[in-house]
Parts: sequence; C-alpha cells; structure tokens
Amino acid sequence: MFGILFQEASIARFCRMLGTTFAAGMPLTQALDLSAKATGNLYYEQALLIIKESILKGSSLSHAMRMTNCFPSMVLQMTHIGESSGELERMMNQSAVIYEENIDSLVDNLSHLLEPMIMAVLGIIVGGLVVAMYLPIFKLGQALA
Repeated sequence: MFGILFQEASIARFCRMLGTTFAAGMPLTQALDLSAKATGNLYYEQALLIIKESILKGSSLSHAMRMTNCFPSMVLQMTHIGESSGELERMMNQSAVIYEENIDSLVDNLSHLLEPMIMAVLGIIVGGLVVAMYLPIFKLGQALA
C-alpha cells in the first residue's frame, strides 16, 4: 500500500509540475528537467531524463513516456490527448487532480487500517503503566503479611 502511495504521489507531482511550468511558457525540455527533480523519486527522475533525451531526438512526449513503461495508461492517454489538442498543460493538471484525489483516499484508507493497531499499542502502554504503578503496592502488601 505504501508503494502505491509513493508511486501515485510521484506521478501527481510530475503532472502538476509539468502542467504548471508548460503553462507558464517554459520549453518542454526544461519543464521535464524541473519535473524530474520535483518527483522526489529516483526511478521517475531517471525515466524523465530518458524522456527528455527522446524528445530531443524528435519523439513525441506521449510516445517517449510509453517507451519507459513507468507511467499508467491514464497518464499516457491524457498526455496524448493534450498533445493532440494543444492543451497539454490542462490535461497534465487534470491528471494531477485525479492522482491527488487517489492519494487522499489511500491515506484515508490507510489511517482507518492503522486505527486498531494504534489503539492496541496505546492499550498495552496504559496497561503497562498501571501494572508498574500497582506492582510495588502489591509487593509491599506481601512483605507485610
């Protein structure tokens, strides 16, 4: 579950950064450099640098992304649609919104899964403190008897 969470967070950061920098008028290759650093994931950073090299050789963004086998089909399709329609920044921002919503739901599910374990750990800690407080009293009662 943590792997999926980190993967989707990296993809969301990539989409958000690429959409924002491309919308600001930055060239695609420079936007990919910044997006690679923003992912926070070495695997995606290296993949984005490979994508940049493919684009410099004349490949399209969606084709270069498909060749790395790092990105889910939804991101690939949104990228292809954005390139075809001339609204790449809008499609990247929309992809980022979708992945950020997925991250929010994953974190909510994860917190619901962790609640019973947290309660058990707190119960053990409180029980240990109670035993630690009353054990000397019981020992004192045995010593006097």
